[in-house]
Amino acid sequence: MAGSLALPGAVLAALLALASPSFTPIHRAGYCAFYGECGRNPEVNVSLVPSKVPCLSNTPAQVATSTLLTLLRSVCPDLARGDDETTLVCCTYAQLSALRLSIALSGTVLARCPSCARNFASLYCHNTCSPNQSLFINVTRVVNRTGVPGGPRMAVVEYQSFYRQRFADAAFASCRGVRLPATGGFAIATMCGRYGAQLCTPQRWLDFQGDKNNGLAPLQIDFQLVPNGTEPGGAIEPLDVRVWRCAEAPSTDEEPCSCQDCAEACPPVVPPADPPPPFRLGEADGVLVICILLFAFFAIIFLVSLLCRRCSDEAAAPPAVPAARWCSARVGDATHHALARVFCRWGTLVASWPVVVLVVATVVAGGLSAGMVTLRLTTDPVELWSAPDSRARQEKAFHDQHFGPFLRTNQVIVTAPGRASSHYDSVVLGAKNFSGVLAQDVLQALLELQERLARVEAWAPHAGRNVTLRDVCYAPLNPTAPAVGDCAVSSATQYFQNNRSRLALTALQEDGKYTGTVDWHDHLIYCVNSPLSFKDITALELSCMAEYGGPVFPYIAFGGYRDSEYTEAEALIVTYSLNNFPREDPRHEWVLSWEGTFLQVVRDFQRSHGPNLSVTFMAERSLEDEINRTTGEDLPVFAISYLLVFAYIALALGEYTAWHRVLVESKVTLALGGIAVVLGAVFASMGLLALLGVPSSLIILEVVPFLVLAVGADNIFIFVQELQQQSQREPEETREQHLGRVLAQVAPSMLLCSLSEAVCFLLGALSSMPAVRTFALTAALAIVFDFLLQMSGFVALVALDARRQEAGRFDLCCCCGTGKERPGGAGVRLLRPLLERYYTPLLLHPIVRPCVVLLFLFLTCAGLFLLFQVPVGLDQELALPQDSYMLRYFSALNQYLAVGVPTYFITTGGYDFSSANGTNGICSSAGCNADSLTQTIQHATSFPNVSYLAIPATSWVDDFLDWLNPTSRCCRIHQFGEHLGEFCPSTSDSPTCVGGQCLKVPRRPTAEEFQRFLPWFLQDRPTLQCAKGGLGAYDTAVSLGENGTILASRFMAYQRPLRTSQEYTAALRAARALADTITRTLRRVPGTDPSFRVFPYTVTYVYYEQYLTVVAEGLVTLALCLVPTFVVSFLLLGMDLRSSCATLVTIAMILLDTVGAMALWGVPYNAVALINLVAAVGISVEFVSHITCAFARSAQPSRVARAAEATVTMGSKVVAGVAMTNLPGVVVLAFAKAQLIQIFFFRLNLIITLVGLAHGLVFLPVLLSYIGPSPRVPAGDTLGDTQGAGLGLSNPYFKDKDKDKDKDKDKASASVPGKG
Repeated sequence: MAGSLALPGAVLAALLALASPSFTPIHRAGYCAFYGECGRNPEVNVSLVPSKVPCLSNTPAQVATSTLLTLLRSVCPDLARGDDETTLVCCTYAQLSALRLSIALSGTVLARCPSCARNFASLYCHNTCSPNQSLFINVTRVVNRTGVPGGPRMAVVEYQSFYRQRFADAAFASCRGVRLPATGGFAIATMCGRYGAQLCTPQRWLDFQGDKNNGLAPLQIDFQLVPNGTEPGGAIEPLDVRVWRCAEAPSTDEEPCSCQDCAEACPPVVPPADPPPPFRLGEADGVLVICILLFAFFAIIFLVSLLCRRCSDEAAAPPAVPAARWCSARVGDATHHALARVFCRWGTLVASWPVVVLVVATVVAGGLSAGMVTLRLTTDPVELWSAPDSRARQEKAFHDQHFGPFLRTNQVIVTAPGRASSHYDSVVLGAKNFSGVLAQDVLQALLELQERLARVEAWAPHAGRNVTLRDVCYAPLNPTAPAVGDCAVSSATQYFQNNRSRLALTALQEDGKYTGTVDWHDHLIYCVNSPLSFKDITALELSCMAEYGGPVFPYIAFGGYRDSEYTEAEALIVTYSLNNFPREDPRHEWVLSWEGTFLQVVRDFQRSHGPNLSVTFMAERSLEDEINRTTGEDLPVFAISYLLVFAYIALALGEYTAWHRVLVESKVTLALGGIAVVLGAVFASMGLLALLGVPSSLIILEVVPFLVLAVGADNIFIFVQELQQQSQREPEETREQHLGRVLAQVAPSMLLCSLSEAVCFLLGALSSMPAVRTFALTAALAIVFDFLLQMSGFVALVALDARRQEAGRFDLCCCCGTGKERPGGAGVRLLRPLLERYYTPLLLHPIVRPCVVLLFLFLTCAGLFLLFQVPVGLDQELALPQDSYMLRYFSALNQYLAVGVPTYFITTGGYDFSSANGTNGICSSAGCNADSLTQTIQHATSFPNVSYLAIPATSWVDDFLDWLNPTSRCCRIHQFGEHLGEFCPSTSDSPTCVGGQCLKVPRRPTAEEFQRFLPWFLQDRPTLQCAKGGLGAYDTAVSLGENGTILASRFMAYQRPLRTSQEYTAALRAARALADTITRTLRRVPGTDPSFRVFPYTVTYVYYEQYLTVVAEGLVTLALCLVPTFVVSFLLLGMDLRSSCATLVTIAMILLDTVGAMALWGVPYNAVALINLVAAVGISVEFVSHITCAFARSAQPSRVARAAEATVTMGSKVVAGVAMTNLPGVVVLAFAKAQLIQIFFFRLNLIITLVGLAHGLVFLPVLLSYIGPSPRVPAGDTLGDTQGAGLGLSNPYFKDKDKDKDKDKDKASASVPGKG
């Protein structure tokens, strides 16, 4: 098989050799193909080094002189013989000097891998100086040159170089993994022309090296790779010398290439552990199976207990006997008797002096509300959701202290949908496809936009001045006095330095065999593959660097491309980086003003190019602007919502007995007073907290009034309807005493709910999230103030309203009336009769009750399963209205963005970078530790689905070491003259710099050298002569102390594109895990402070850190909210364990079912949802506790009868006071523009209200009918003559003598408008 392949290979090689004329007739060891210099190549117009070509000379090799031999040992050590041997060469000293300069330029990017640098140099050393040059070199084209020493000669302008395939493969393999620390990409990408790193092969790599248009090759070299085992014939022997593998050290003084540059040098790659698989039992979802088993278990227990109860023939049991009087029951009785007496006396007192009480309540509430003048509204999301002492906030503060705030980003994304792509054949770089958006007219339009933005002025009103781009832009290379051209703007047009004439420039390009025209296409193809180049290889001779002097990385300027085919990108991305200033800095207004003008200019651009281009855009201020705009537009929706609630309360409170008494029996004034009490409580709580220096937020203004309104309205309905429907004045009882007695009946239940809710919210204030903590504090104080104002101000209002009604005066107009007249009976009640006659008998039917329990048990288990399906997080799109321009921008960003946000790995103080061990613990070049910081990060980028990192970290340490390398001219010192001992820049040709390399041999700098040279490096501007200068790239990456010690440093990597809050949270978790690993490694470096650490930082971490703990914190917060509900219920219900457990279980089920409904309706879980869930506990208390309290005080003989009575008497008040108060206001919120309002206020509050109502009015009565406490009074006894338990059932104020009278009145009353 090998023989069959060898013959065609030999024939092909021979044909290639014979296809061109040969000027090398002798192919023999010891013979040259050319020798000496014959001037410049007339065919090369663009070159970074002098393009001097050799003279044709197929003669024996020459003996190297001592001077040449010394230089040869430095540049081409593989060709130098020992001291006892004669060294033959085919090059002169001048040729070797030129070769050294050429290799030094290329070696700048390869020196970090000594094996690669040695092999790369070996290629050119053998081509230029090998004594056996004629064996593998065949000159194919020459030109006559005159004016050279020795008379007219033939100058070589093209030759063939024959390499053995294995030699070329090995040399390429040693270099293909070498990295560029400044970009995180591969050095080979800049050395393979249009193919880049991914498509580069040994042949393409060598072809580019031999291309006379690459800026380094002085002549054309045609590399012929001869297959292994074949011979080209004609006495030609392919070059096949030793190649150093990248894992080998080329000499005893050098190190093997590092793992980052050489995969072969890496230890066995241990892929990170896969994320744990979903919990499964067999083929089924494990959580689903467990929930089904739980439902089956509890259902079986319930059904078995039900059968056992039926078998005991409970129906034939003797009448109930009084329950045993335990000590706890007697204590509970005494407590509630005392409460009843206190509330009775208090109510009588308030009713006797209503005006005085109202004045005092108004003054106190008004005084506290006046504190709102000092109210501070927090709108900064960082302040809202991230605690000041949280890790993310502390890390942000550290970053901002040492490196300044994260830059502000303003971005425009331009696409050309429907526009056809084109094909371009480059004379120099071959054929490429160009997408529709990469057209000259689009680039010119983009340039027009940038020119306008460069000229525009924005007015800053507070500063009283115009602001231009240069006032606010980030100018890395000229930060002190920037011009507009110094501003860091990333765009495709920056490859032409934002210059119209350069974009339109064309030139005639000769490529040996071909001649053609080069234009912007050629320059763009070259620059996307060599973004760090200061001059392209075309006749255009344009730089790839941006106008401000920095590189434009194609993965930032282009989007929507596959692999590295940047010319096929579907989107062009223009990014303006602006300086960020603290909000208190006057320059903060400058940048906001300029961004506002930026948005106006881009909108104009969008309108003018709308027919042809799709333009999406954003400014740093856009998100906050859109949220504020939406808040303002949704204020009318909230106003209508509250007005509907107010109107409902005003109409529903009245009880109308006859048409002519409607104006008398109306309760509009009382309802408005009740609403004023609720609002007074809210304002008083916010005012008090404002006086204490606690800031508020918009979410508090939106949620707390709803919550307190639900609680307050419920208490209002309970009190007023109890006065209207359940209680008649006793003979000889004054109006004031009657009010006191009614208050004694309902106040314990109101106290139970209010106290439970207040303690619940106070415990919720233990949350670490500022917004949750402030909300909980505000809600707790508001509920306390609401209860106190209701017990004072509202009772006084009820007393005044009772006087008015008894006097027959009209509501809202007390001066007029019908005169004193007794009402003609009770008003028509719609809800109470419905509950009493139809709903309750059906609900408590023996067949329905078990079905209800099983249904709600199923819903609870379903809610438990769905709990694990609720997404955690808040995508920023949800914070925007549906008509926001930002939604289109986010859509384009997710579709086209190739990389994510930059992520910095920051080192704190306490690490010695200047020691050899310290340097090796950070860097990634030869001699660095395999587990160094940069190598660990690079390893993580190999698994982007786990680490979420796409591009390795840039490393100032690596570039600093390359900058110090004596083979380059980067770090030089003036050797004499007035600048003796000072830094000599690479652009200087002063003789005082000759021989002044900072380091004489490649090695690690000493601690003193490190501290001396590092500031020079950080302030050295990158140039054509030295691309490794640190100014712009690294001057802000190192924070130096006064004595030169490094206080902090940062290494920038890039995340892969992240699209959901779940991915952002996972990226934060992965980055912290990676940083912790690096910290543990670096702490083992000798001399490292034990407190030293590495942490990741990017601008998004401070927002998404909450999602690392929001689930656990939410569970703890809700659990803490449930505890006081149980404890307060237990104490105020006379230590009734069963009723308290029923309350706790029902509220817990409400929460579970609410969360399950969130999963079904697409409501994610986050801090906003947590606030609503905490509020849900408070609202659930209203749905549950009143009915439980009514059950406990009922004197009916059986649990079912007591449950029926509680449902009828208290259920109507709960529906009217809680559900119907919430529903009208909540439904209106569906019309809000903000998705945040629609999802977290309409959907979630509707879920809470409906789920709470279902559990309070359906499940709880059935549950109490099964497990409620047995009645503590004998059957047949009345409330007035039997000693009760629980809520003071023996208290005479709890008598219900008119129960039967009410039933007769219901039948006899006229049909008039009313509501029960």
